[in-house]
Amino acid sequence: MNRAPFAADPKNSRGREFAENRDGTRGPRSEFQRDRDRIIHSISFRRLRSKTQVFIAPDGDHYRTRLTHSLEVAQIGRVIARALGLDEDLTEALCLAHDIGHPPFGHAGEKALTQAMAKHGGFDHNAQSLRTLMRLESPYCDHAGLNLTWELLEGLAKHNGPVAQPGWALAELDRVFPLVLGKHASLEAQVAAVADDIAYDNHDIDDGLRAGFLKLDELLELDFVADQWRMVEQRFPNADRDRQLRELVRGQIGLMVNDVLQHTSKSVQGLDSIEQIRDAGMLLAGFSPDFAVQERRLKNFMYDKLYYHPDQISTSEKARDVIARLYAAYEQDTALLENSWLEKLPEREPDRSRHIADYIAGMTDRFAINQCRKIYGSAPDDLSNV
Repeated sequence: MNRAPFAADPKNSRGREFAENRDGTRGPRSEFQRDRDRIIHSISFRRLRSKTQVFIAPDGDHYRTRLTHSLEVAQIGRVIARALGLDEDLTEALCLAHDIGHPPFGHAGEKALTQAMAKHGGFDHNAQSLRTLMRLESPYCDHAGLNLTWELLEGLAKHNGPVAQPGWALAELDRVFPLVLGKHASLEAQVAAVADDIAYDNHDIDDGLRAGFLKLDELLELDFVADQWRMVEQRFPNADRDRQLRELVRGQIGLMVNDVLQHTSKSVQGLDSIEQIRDAGMLLAGFSPDFAVQERRLKNFMYDKLYYHPDQISTSEKARDVIARLYAAYEQDTALLENSWLEKLPEREPDRSRHIADYIAGMTDRFAINQCRKIYGSAPDDLSNV
């Protein structure tokens, strides 16, 4: 592969928070490959298999979770990175790690923790991803966290652009390992962000149609989706509807990836260093302006028909109540915490409440439900709406 001059180079990494002395027994891997492998082998990554993507505690095995979503984002991210001559390993690591900070029940759980933590700085899942990787996930004997590269952490912090006013969690980490929050991140990080958009735009359609929340006729009111559907019908007129719908999703992903590649290639013409990417003053990886309008229309449709569907809102409110009740219980009686967490409980606020939030944020959906039932004697039995 020809490496682009503006690609992140593991040989020129700005390093890790804690110096490491290696004896060379763990294989000839680049710094970014080590990042990826540490993420994959982490407990936090494994827990994503039982955390909500769109549907809470689905009965069927065919619906996506945070883990399967992250794997799909990584696949799309690597395709784009390879075509642009970027570092695939860094891109993949960013894609795999981007949702690690999500609490149980996705945005419903985040809403509950944000409300519970209002007096203690609030809660943000993006910052929680860094907090988890830099402090909470600590399998090593000589330092806290996974000790990932500066480039990986920078990308997670700024994949959506510079952070002008970081919340307490990100600000605290930035003080000890500065991430230059006022500048844009690498192109690898920007690609990871757009890969996330492409994945959930299309795979949520797949799950929404499967669950019956989305109707094909309504979806085809979007012109560019209708164009793709006509091509599917022309190419595969005798295929059954389920196969046609899956072909539609694949076609949509291809259409979006190609648009990103064309637009991004034009945006980076003439640039010859990663610092020029960071100093560009704008995101360079993304959709073309015309396609961005269409993609926003699709997002608005998904919010209207799927994410804010009455059944989804009702289920999310029940899930939010589970997290709120758990936080209230642990706040009132910290002896309810697991011993390993109770032993490390800070004595003073706001660290005490933040410790409780860390504990809850790391839970899977199933564990949170079981803990609620254990503490209160009951938990909602109808948290799944598919």
